[in-house]
Amino acid sequence: MPDSKKSAHKSAGVDDAKIISAIGYLGILCLVPLLLKKDDALAQHHGKQGLVILIAWVLLGAVGWIPLLGWMIAVIGSAILLILMIIGIIKALNGEMWVMPVLGKYAEQIKL
Repeated sequence: MPDSKKSAHKSAGVDDAKIISAIGYLGILCLVPLLLKKDDALAQHHGKQGLVILIAWVLLGAVGWIPLLGWMIAVIGSAILLILMIIGIIKALNGEMWVMPVLGKYAEQIKL
């Protein structure tokens, strides 16, 4: 019986890291994996990518103040970022180290 508890605890730890990694794509919650799982490569990877998405969204918000062209860029860019967020959450929950197209190179440059 103790062995089953031990193995359940190990799998819960792995699931915990995946969930925290996925949370990293939810806006300001990108700080959760960056601060709570400093020694977990998966959580740090997805947290950094979530931070890049957050920064890109803030920049798109600023561009969105420009009439017409800015609005179009903000809407299209937000749709793309939303798709990247969804893909990132799915990849994090699967435990995959997925690098986002275009923005992923900026996430790799972040040193924490």
